Amino acid sequence: MIQRHHRHSRAAPLASLPFLAIALDFNPMPRSFRPSKRRRERPTADTGELVREARRQALEREQGYRARSLALHGWICAKCAREFEADTLHLLTVHHKDANNNNNPPDGSNWENLCAYCHEDEHSRGRLADYLSGRDE
Repeated sequence: MIQRHHRHSRAAPLASLPFLAIALDFNPMPRSFRPSKRRRERPTADTGELVREARRQALEREQGYRARSLALHGWICAKCAREFEADTLHLLTVHHKDANNNNNPPDGSNWENLCAYCHEDEHSRGRLADYLSGRDE
């Protein structure tokens, strides 16, 4: 005779069965993509001050080498030879030949003045070369 379990029969809890203990830990449902309800710590005033100071120093450093590069190399694009006036000087940028914007030797050997268009072209060539050679992966 086959015994049938009635609704009110007392069966062993599922977690007490060793082969089901592992299966109960598995959650087949994907994690929710809702924002977390946990609050993130907000930066303290000290952190904000540090960020402002770092930005100020970066701006000073940039202005310093840009002014020196313009004085050394003139207001002309090193690639297309376009000449600039005071009202269009914002389109003339300083390109770091070694791609390290912290390498600013006093003699300007790591800089060349490029117009915004040639500067974009210079950086695009490197990305294109990386893509074509398979190094971008």
